[in-house]
Amino acid sequence: MAPGSGRSNKALGVADAALTADPAEPLVLALGSQQVSALWLQPPGARACYVLAHGAGAGMRHIFMREAARSLAQHGIATLRFQFPYLERGSRRPDPPAVCHATVRAALVAARERAPALPLFAGGRSFGGRMSSQAQALAPLPGVNGLVFLGFPLHPAGKPDIERAAHLEAVHGPMLFLQGTHDALADRELLLRVTARLGARARIEWIADADHSFHVPARSGRRDAEVREALFAVAAEWMLSRD
Repeated sequence: MAPGSGRSNKALGVADAALTADPAEPLVLALGSQQVSALWLQPPGARACYVLAHGAGAGMRHIFMREAARSLAQHGIATLRFQFPYLERGSRRPDPPAVCHATVRAALVAARERAPALPLFAGGRSFGGRMSSQAQALAPLPGVNGLVFLGFPLHPAGKPDIERAAHLEAVHGPMLFLQGTHDALADRELLLRVTARLGARARIEWIADADHSFHVPARSGRRDAEVREALFAVAAEWMLSRD
């Protein structure tokens, strides 16, 4: 590179790393005889807190999770992300539901200790959201004002069914479903049937053209980043309307 023609590749790499660095504070959560990692991000003047569980195949540091925490912070929402034990061990096989439920509860305790005065919400990305709602259905999560699902996994791809949603009948608090209209894990008509049964407890916001990862095709005229920012803005508005 000629002098004065721009930054070196090394400098560019350092700058890019700084832009993508995760500003959240690392935490360790006690879970019986084991520990799991967590990340806490609280913006100045936070007005609510969201305990954000990851999806089945990607942990709390996945770019979607990091962008969610960053964007929600800009809207005044503190977040606590955490690892389920199987990913902490480096396994790809999810833990039994009871272990996941206990991990959600441990994360909620940690969030409450960090921000005792903030309205508290739970949920998360796909599998993590479902584990949170199962925990809530089995025994109410103390102090939780509502559940936010970032792509509820209603059924496996290609196997439409509503069995995975049966437990939602036992969730008595408000629920927000943020779903792509092209989500292969949530047939639109089936999810509408589920939420109709839940009545006023459930609200769905459809993300046009988006799949389960909230990816949209180029022909939509939108970029994935724009879609995600709009998604997180809706989640924040809903949570703040209940504080």
